[in-house]
Amino acid sequence: MNKIRAVLGMGFAAVLANSAVNAQTVTEESIESRFQLDFHVPDAALQKFIPAGWDVTIATSGAAKDCNVRVIFIDRVSVNGPDGKVIGAGANQIVYLTVPVKKTASGAAAQMVIAGLSADAKDVPGPFGVYMQATDHKMNRATAAGKGAGIVEEQTWQFSAAGGEHVETFVKYERVPAQRNKRDTTYVSAADPKIVQVARIDNSINIARNATIDVTDRVKEFRYKIGGGRLAALFDGTEKVLSVDIFPWSNLAITPQ
Repeated sequence: MNKIRAVLGMGFAAVLANSAVNAQTVTEESIESRFQLDFHVPDAALQKFIPAGWDVTIATSGAAKDCNVRVIFIDRVSVNGPDGKVIGAGANQIVYLTVPVKKTASGAAAQMVIAGLSADAKDVPGPFGVYMQATDHKMNRATAAGKGAGIVEEQTWQFSAAGGEHVETFVKYERVPAQRNKRDTTYVSAADPKIVQVARIDNSINIARNATIDVTDRVKEFRYKIGGGRLAALFDGTEKVLSVDIFPWSNLAITPQ
């Protein structure tokens, strides 16, 4: 019995030690609201953003079917260190583009950040070395609810950079109770694939419109305009919108690798 207790005690101590190590490796925590558009863009143009040793991976079924680029609009409501103290300005609005990839040699999957625009100049070039300064930006989010009526939300996002890059969208949709998801996602930089972050994500998702899976189309109005500069070849008018996804809330804990 004493041996069993000793083993259990050692196991418990190891769990505590591992938890302490994991807690120490978290460098940033954030509370965010996100709006995501899934696209299929020209494959040849996209390949120019992908460094050697990595391959684009495209889902053949499910909600992400055919998606090779995600455009993710992020309202970073609160950004804090693991000690709870504010990091930098403590808030920001950004938009970045990610690509589902895998490492050619190992097959390890990740989301590769290939470009982005940030409202905060101090967040440029950002953790992945690819953010541009938004010389102009705008974000409006509004929610309306009333007796006997559903909850309707509107979001307007506009970013533009000195090189001509611009990312704009407007969406009006019905918000419904959202599914909660917990997962770890690995992000890697297209500028330097040695830069890797793991995000422990706890969020909710409303798939408001999707080209593949059977979901109620809750989008009442939608438009977008993306292009210019480095983005022109990706968004040349032949791209296709595959999904409109709303993340009313997202909690992230970031661990560099």
